[in-house]
Amino acid sequence: MTATVVRTGRRISADRLTRVARKLLDAAPLCALATMTPNRAYINTMYFARAGEWDLVWISAAQSQHSKNVRANGRAAIAVYKSHQRWGGKDRGVQVFGRARELRGRAARDGKAAYGRRFENDARILERYVVYRLRPTRLKLFDEREFGSGTFVTARVRRDGTLAWEHTETYRDS
Repeated sequence: MTATVVRTGRRISADRLTRVARKLLDAAPLCALATMTPNRAYINTMYFARAGEWDLVWISAAQSQHSKNVRANGRAAIAVYKSHQRWGGKDRGVQVFGRARELRGRAARDGKAAYGRRFENDARILERYVVYRLRPTRLKLFDEREFGSGTFVTARVRRDGTLAWEHTETYRDS
């Protein structure tokens, strides 16, 4: 048997998408940030915080490779999941796709404040780093307790911050 990915017509309400997405984003303090150089993909593990409804913020050195990549093209994705999950369990995680940028001025202060609320709000640490934000355009939710085994639900983030169901995919044996 070979596994295939099947798009289903199973719609998920905006309220349910919002509830599940918040739960998934708040479930773990670490994430994996994916960026691109002109020639290759790059990934970095880091701490992050949610700022506002869906924006994700992090602090980093301006000269790190992922920071250079964000400045160069602004495209990024973040994966959030609990790392202690075991194969065969009721797994969950979220993938976030969007535009990233370095924050300055008031936006940087607000981003650092959000980061400080989630972690230690130590000015001596926070002042050493630049703050970045990923503004999502899409979320891909994976929560087997909520949606069933091998099911991924993709939602678009509307301009007003609400989530809109886009499609549901399920892995099945053929």
